[in-house]
Amino acid sequence: MPGSVTHWINGKPDSASAGARTGEVHNPATGEVIALVDYAETADVDRAVAAAKAAFATWRHSSLAQRTRIFFAFRELLDRHTDELAELMSTEHGKTVPDARGEVTRGLEIVEFACGISQHLKGDMSENVSTGVDSYSLRQPLGVVAGITPFNFPAMVPLWMFPIAIAAGNTFVLKPSEKDPSASVRIAELLAEAGLPDGVLNVVHGDKVAVDGILHHPDVAAVSFVGSTPIARYIYETGTTHGKRVQALGGAKNHMVVLPDADLDLAADAAVSAGYGAAGERCMAISVVVAVGSAGDALISRISERLPGLKVGPGNQAGNEMGPLITAAHRDKVKGYIDAGVEQGATLVADGRSLVVEGHENGYWCGPTLFDNVTPEMSIYTDEIFGPVLSVVRADSYDEALQLINRNPYANGTAIFTCDGGAARKFQHEVEVGMVGINVPIPVPVSSYSFGGWRNSLFGDTHMYGAEGVRFYTRGKVVTSRWPSPDHGGINLGFPQN
Repeated sequence: MPGSVTHWINGKPDSASAGARTGEVHNPATGEVIALVDYAETADVDRAVAAAKAAFATWRHSSLAQRTRIFFAFRELLDRHTDELAELMSTEHGKTVPDARGEVTRGLEIVEFACGISQHLKGDMSENVSTGVDSYSLRQPLGVVAGITPFNFPAMVPLWMFPIAIAAGNTFVLKPSEKDPSASVRIAELLAEAGLPDGVLNVVHGDKVAVDGILHHPDVAAVSFVGSTPIARYIYETGTTHGKRVQALGGAKNHMVVLPDADLDLAADAAVSAGYGAAGERCMAISVVVAVGSAGDALISRISERLPGLKVGPGNQAGNEMGPLITAAHRDKVKGYIDAGVEQGATLVADGRSLVVEGHENGYWCGPTLFDNVTPEMSIYTDEIFGPVLSVVRADSYDEALQLINRNPYANGTAIFTCDGGAARKFQHEVEVGMVGINVPIPVPVSSYSFGGWRNSLFGDTHMYGAEGVRFYTRGKVVTSRWPSPDHGGINLGFPQN
């Protein structure tokens, strides 16, 4: 019998609407249904928001020392349960266990950032701005805030959001992906074990009903989102229409430029790692390699010779490097893009459509696929495939490669591989993309910086986590103070002249 996954509201499992509507959670390596997840109705969202609102009345007044102690304890619990969470994610998502461990580790960095929240909530003060008058600024929490997160990072992306939001004094409602929901509930349990008061973090599962319940709710002050561009645009437009602060991170088509002077073995290793890691289901995956000039043939040769050695299989089996895709429907969609690439004239160097994993024939498999001679009008170039499909585009010059990136509607991440410091510096200055790697294929910033793209990869004006995350989850207040004295000056109807 499949297990069950239900909501986490007010510090405990909440199954008030259990069974009314459910979704299947699959093991993508086997195709089996392993759990049923409850889908929230509007009433469930309302209960979660009400719990968060009630908790905010107390939590906002908690000391920074109290919040910090809880997050230090949570950090230790999260670290101690990394293997458990990794196994859980591998089972529901399909990524390898080592990859899932890495995901938890990157999330831990944000928790550690939250442990130092007092440093990031400092205001400013100016004494005697006028005679006997002082001015100072504060950062204060918004209230109830929410996060809507994707299937590809069921632990890391929620950890990008709620630690900073809660440490800053907000309360939180999380709507994780219904495809792999268990990690979020387990993390909520660990945070409760660390001492977080009931109602400060709530988790509701489901589909558009749950999403719209959050976006329309008058007591939700802000929404963070990571997902596809069409949904990000919908989240942003709907949320802002309802008076909310919104940061909505959308899709990507990340380009990696390889100049002729690059270390081509390093570049090939990077392209394979960043293109096929997690079966390409990463918003920071490299999906386009732009080979400049003479780099093309040698780079294709090096990439293609590495592919037969990749071990594809269940993510929880030692030694496997790439797992399945998340659902059968998504696998079929990815294979459809490969079909289209062939029909549109790209050169298919490696074909993953026929991959069969012995003993797991019902899994959602697609092997590493490599195209050469891809052109900008082909669908494998224009669309975010979100699968193990790497496209190589040829460019005659650096300028042509740069223009290709800057014309693309997506601008999440990019990279350049070169041994020329001048070329790298020129690229980082001229490329119009939010995150840039120099001989680094997946330039995901560390916690003290912020994650986010430009153009259709971001809707809103703030990036995620880091200093921008603190600003997103707080609002500024300026206080002008004067204490009574005998020479206060009496009545004066004029505008203050200091």
